[in-house]
Amino acid sequence: MFKALVMTQDSESGKAAAEIQDLTLEDLPEGEVTVAVDYSTVNYKDGLCLSPKGGGLVRNYPHVPGIDFAGTVESSSDERYAPGDKVVLTGWRVGEAHWGGYAQKARVKADWLVPLPEGITLRQAMAVGTAGFTAMLAVMALEDHGLKPGTGPVLVTGAAGGVGSVATAILANLGYEVAAVTGRPETADYLQSLGATQIVPREDLNETVKRPLESETWAGCVDAVGGDMLARVLGQMKYGASVAAVGLAGGAALPATVIPFLLRGVNLLGIDSVMQPFENRQRAWQRIASDLPLEKLDAMIQPASLTDLPKLGADILAGQVKGRVVVDVNA
Repeated sequence: MFKALVMTQDSESGKAAAEIQDLTLEDLPEGEVTVAVDYSTVNYKDGLCLSPKGGGLVRNYPHVPGIDFAGTVESSSDERYAPGDKVVLTGWRVGEAHWGGYAQKARVKADWLVPLPEGITLRQAMAVGTAGFTAMLAVMALEDHGLKPGTGPVLVTGAAGGVGSVATAILANLGYEVAAVTGRPETADYLQSLGATQIVPREDLNETVKRPLESETWAGCVDAVGGDMLARVLGQMKYGASVAAVGLAGGAALPATVIPFLLRGVNLLGIDSVMQPFENRQRAWQRIASDLPLEKLDAMIQPASLTDLPKLGADILAGQVKGRVVVDVNA
């Protein structure tokens, strides 16, 4: 027997509710590898999945949410993994279409896993989690498109959130000048502790676009917000600069024109962390282990247990969570 946070749906109202249940290995979905889970996290998608309607993401009930996890292989029918191997999983609709990390055991396809790189612990890996993995993918994309230290400030929107926090720390550690956007003045000290050299109030970028081009300001941008803010930022990019867009908290609509792309050669890079090829996932995790100042992770971590998850899901949807929530599923 093991414990899991299980969501069930009322057949009449359609509302979902979460409760901790005792399960057996026979309850788990199919997969080549069974993992003893140590840690998971709480991301924006988790908040949606934990909502009474499942956020439109939960495909079936009963359901175990948790879109990522880190743990130890317990059994495997795939020769790439053996009992005792430390592994990380992000993406592949785990926690949405397939049972996820809010349980002490998980069973998944071997192709979805990545070996834990040397130099990083399971807890640190989940302090990074899907949000930090996405942040590293964004930094890699910007660098693949020519971004280098010394070319000017790099903007990070939604900087106090999960993606933004890790992106700020990674960029600062690599020698970039980081301008962190936040709507909460009380997070300024936190962002500066991660390496931000400039704090940009959210209201400075929240106005509707009035001119398609403004002063060339940013050498690159990790955008975790989207919507009006992304449209405004596009007009402030330097010539040939790139924006790595990773989130839709500000909405999916983009009230921009083609002018930044035509007249400034701005690149808009979409970052999808869900179905990345194994080589990209492995490269990103290896760079996380080498390029993220792991000692700064403690400042990002908000510890939690399975019993805390329903409230934390609501908090993250309300924008009340700072940094990274690390869930110890055995606590």
